[in-house]
Amino acid sequence: MIALFAAATIFAAAPCSPPSGHEALWTPEARFVIVGEIHGAAETPAAFAQLVCAAAEQGPVTVALELPVEMQPRLDAFLAAPDDTTAAEALRDTIFHNATMADGRTSLAMLEMMQSIRRLKAGGADVAFRAFQPSSPRPAAFDQNYYELDMAVELSRAATERPESRVLVLVGNIHASKTRFDRFDLMPAAAHLPPRETITLNVAQQGGQSWSCQADGCRAHDSMTRYDAEARGVVMGPVSDGAYDGVIAIGPWTASPPVAAQASAAP
Repeated sequence: MIALFAAATIFAAAPCSPPSGHEALWTPEARFVIVGEIHGAAETPAAFAQLVCAAAEQGPVTVALELPVEMQPRLDAFLAAPDDTTAAEALRDTIFHNATMADGRTSLAMLEMMQSIRRLKAGGADVAFRAFQPSSPRPAAFDQNYYELDMAVELSRAATERPESRVLVLVGNIHASKTRFDRFDLMPAAAHLPPRETITLNVAQQGGQSWSCQADGCRAHDSMTRYDAEARGVVMGPVSDGAYDGVIAIGPWTASPPVAAQASAAP
């Protein structure tokens, strides 16, 4: 009763603002809620943080991030830190400060998302981080399918180690697909999880820009518009022949550069 009262007080002081339609995600069966993104946009991590906030109002949440499993002690230290500065220091000498990492998983927006979740934790919410990107190199002849399987294993462990928690996952949208990619002979990570317990959303492409590395370098690049530009919120319904259970429409994207890029530009 005390914990519930404390949580209610916290959220009253700093209410969650999740995308409209989010209520459809919190079914009793949904152990995994997976958001599949194209890395490098500012809006997706911000919306994901608000989904975590909404889920935490209902009970424990494990936040699974596409970061190397070897980073888990750093993520634990980050989450336990008393303030933003101390938390950021916990990521020193990790891929967040590796200038060669520029695919969006170490963006400024990702860091702010993590900080907002840390503040939830500091305020009394039962949230935990879990890194699930396999770190060990695969032996020769073990293709991407084994990588996807390893990701699914790590997500399964995240669920079984905190069985009372809902697992919210932010990952690249290919990994979030529940169906096979015949073109690549690939079974994505989400396809290995129990279908009844897994809800996947694809982040709608509605224009704007994302930060990525392409032939012309690492910078903000224009994003395509493949979805109703005016739509907003969680829209449930099969997408891409059942690859996803719905979309999350957050509007045109804004490119978010890597933390390392900002650090290198600082005087």
